[in-house]
Amino acid sequence: MGNIELVSDNSVAARVDVPLDDYEDFFQNGALPLHLVGADGTILRANRAELDMLGYSAGEYIGRKISEFHADADAINEIFARLGAGEKLIRFPSRMIAKDGSIRHVEITSSALFRDGEFVNTRCFTTDVSEIFRVKRELVRKDQEIRQILEALPAAVYTTDAQGKITYFNRAAAELAGRDPIIGQDEWCVTYRLFTVDGQPLPHHECPMAIALKENRPVRGVEAMAQRPDGSMFPFLPFPTPIRNSGGDLVGAVNMLVDITDRKLAESNQRVFLDELNHRVKNNMTMLYALIRSAERESQSTEARAVLGDAAQRVGAMAAAQQVLYTEQDRTGVDAREFVTAVCGSARQGFSKDVTLHIDVDAPYLRNEVTMPLALVLNELLTNAAKHGCDDSGRCEIWISLIRRDSEYVLTVRDRGSGFDLKDTGRRSSGTGLISGLVRQLRGSFSVSPGPGALCTVLFADQL
Repeated sequence: MGNIELVSDNSVAARVDVPLDDYEDFFQNGALPLHLVGADGTILRANRAELDMLGYSAGEYIGRKISEFHADADAINEIFARLGAGEKLIRFPSRMIAKDGSIRHVEITSSALFRDGEFVNTRCFTTDVSEIFRVKRELVRKDQEIRQILEALPAAVYTTDAQGKITYFNRAAAELAGRDPIIGQDEWCVTYRLFTVDGQPLPHHECPMAIALKENRPVRGVEAMAQRPDGSMFPFLPFPTPIRNSGGDLVGAVNMLVDITDRKLAESNQRVFLDELNHRVKNNMTMLYALIRSAERESQSTEARAVLGDAAQRVGAMAAAQQVLYTEQDRTGVDAREFVTAVCGSARQGFSKDVTLHIDVDAPYLRNEVTMPLALVLNELLTNAAKHGCDDSGRCEIWISLIRRDSEYVLTVRDRGSGFDLKDTGRRSSGTGLISGLVRQLRGSFSVSPGPGALCTVLFADQL
C-alpha cells in the first residue's frame, strides 16, 4: 500500500503521509459530489455522490464529455475558460441534466491542476441546490401574487422597512398621493407634505407611520391632511401596523391610507358618509381576511400556517368590531354587549366545538376609539385561553366579563387551564407582547392572576 505525502503550498517542512487507500476512500465516499475533468473536457473520475445525484452509473458518466451533462453550453464554456485562466470558481451557478431528464440546479466550486504551466484537469465539487432554487422560485411567485392582489385593491397600501424607507406602494397609493414615491429613498409616508387636522405642518418623521415604527405598535384613530405636488389637499385616516418576523423582531410596517375627503366635504350629512366609510373598511377587512385564510390553506409550511392563522384571527376580530361600528347609530360609541358578542363570535369560528364561551357584559357602551385595540386584545386573550385552557379531553370553558367600574372598564378572561406567569415567556408568549402594546394604546393595564386557571384582567379608561 503506497502513501501520499501532503505538503503545504509554501513548502513548510511539516508533512503528513496519507495512505493511498485513505485517499481513494475520501474521493469515492465523500459526502459532496466530486468529479475530475481533463483538459479536453472528458470526465476522468466521479465519486458515488456525484453519480447518485444525477442518477448515472460510472460507465454512463465517466469517459464522456462534461458538456453533455450541462444544460447551458455558455455556462460550461465559461467554467472551462475561467479555470483555464487559473481562476478559482466558488459556487458558480449552473444546470446539469440527470439521467431521468430532469434538471438539477447546482453550484460548482472548482480549481484547475497545472503541471509545467499546462492545464491537466479540473477538480470540481458540485452542490445540488435544486430544492433551494425551487423554494426561491415559489417565493418569487407568491410575492408576485401578493403584489397583484395589492395592486387590485382599491385601498392605498404601502410598506416600509424597519428604518422607515418605502419598500413598496400600490397604484392606489400613488394615485391618492398624486406622486410616485421613490423606493428606498422616501421615508415614513408616500405623501408629498403632511399637516394636522387643524392645519399645522406635520413632519414626516412624526407621522403615524413613524410613530408605529418607533414605538413598535399599531396606530389607530389619527386623522391627518396631505398635500399633493399640485397643491390639492385631502384628509385621510392611516392604519400603520408593524411587521415582525418569526422571532418577534421588527422588520418593517404596512400602512393603509383611507381618504376621508367626502366626509369633510359633507359635514351636513356625516352619518351617510360614515356608513359608507365603515362599509368600505369592513369590505376591505373581509377581503383581507379571506385572502389570509386562502394563503393559510395553500401554505405547505406548518409555521407559516400558524402565523397566517393568527393574522386571520386578528383581522377577523377587527372586522367584527368594524361591523358593530357600521351598524351602530350612535356616532361616538357602540353597544358594549353587541361589541363583545361580535368579537367573541368571530374568534369562536377558529376554535373547536369543545370550546364554550360564557359572556357577561355589564356596561352600557364603548367609545369608538377603544373598539379596535380592545377587539384585538380580546381576540388574543380568547386565542390563548382556547390554546392553553383545555383539559385532558380537549374541553375548554372560557368566561368573558366586561363591566364598568366608576370611570374605567374591567375586562376579564378566565379559563380552567394550568395558568401562567407574565414573567415566564415560555408559555402563552405568542400574543402577550401584542396585548401589552395594545393595552398601552388604551392607556390601561394588563395583569394575570396566579393559577390554577388563568385570569387575565385588562383595566382601561372610558376614552383614550
